[in-house]
Amino acid sequence: MARRRQAQEEFEGFVRAQADRLVRVGYLMTGDLSEAEDFVQEALTRVARRWGRVATMASPAGYARRVLVNIVIDSADGRSRRGQELAGTTSQELGQRADPRSDEGFAAVDGQLNLLQALVRLPARQRAVLVLRYWEDLSEADTAELLGISAGTVKSMASRGLVRLRQVLAGTASTKEVI
Repeated sequence: MARRRQAQEEFEGFVRAQADRLVRVGYLMTGDLSEAEDFVQEALTRVARRWGRVATMASPAGYARRVLVNIVIDSADGRSRRGQELAGTTSQELGQRADPRSDEGFAAVDGQLNLLQALVRLPARQRAVLVLRYWEDLSEADTAELLGISAGTVKSMASRGLVRLRQVLAGTASTKEVI
């Protein structure tokens, strides 16, 4: 009984330490906070079921992130259809804001929103490579291991993903090219 309680406390500590980071990864990959939270909860449930084995791994956080990324990629088809329906929505122009002092703050938020909307328009695996390489700051080798692909594939997907991301942000990519 004491061992079970200790394992539970270890897992709860792990969740406290990793949940925010996992939600960030999920959010960057989905563009939807509530969906990201649902995916993180599902990933943590899977980790909890195997906690005895996961706790002894070299990187339990890496394992949880891998579970999360796989869940998001596996569910990408349904999300991409919903994303297409929302792609035409735009935010209010900055010049129409009532308080000119807030323009700088709104510009930063709009820039982040534009980047997130562009990122969500990329294919799921390409999006995963970009999020893991540039937001999670994983090496090519670590990203490759996490996704179960070669380092060369990570390099090419990152390169193509950055080109597509720039095209989407510049408004030069067609929907067919990106999705």
